[in-house]
Amino acid sequence: MPKRGAPPLDADMLQGTLDLLILQTLVLGAAHGHTIAYAIEHRSENVLEVEHGSLYPALHRLELRGWVASSWGTSENNRKARYYRLTAAGKQQLMQQTSRWRELVRAVNRVLHPARE
Repeated sequence: MPKRGAPPLDADMLQGTLDLLILQTLVLGAAHGHTIAYAIEHRSENVLEVEHGSLYPALHRLELRGWVASSWGTSENNRKARYYRLTAAGKQQLMQQTSRWRELVRAVNRVLHPARE
């Protein structure tokens, strides 16, 4: 459930952040889609909600770019599942996107909280 009665934010609504969140989640190791979505939702304290209709196209896009690789495996409940892992190029991209994200946050904060003269 969302905190403080606010509805969850759709991760893909925050343009450009879903890729970053997926890459960061995969730093901990290979995971299938359901686990990736759960990790993002759990770590954001249910503020970010990842819909499968957004997650899987993003994973496919990341795989086409060479930032993640996938393989078939068996899930915890003994079902066939596609597992995604971060590649070396994905790690590099994660560092670049994280740096850019921090720069964006600083810029937005400067607009929201201008220095008092």
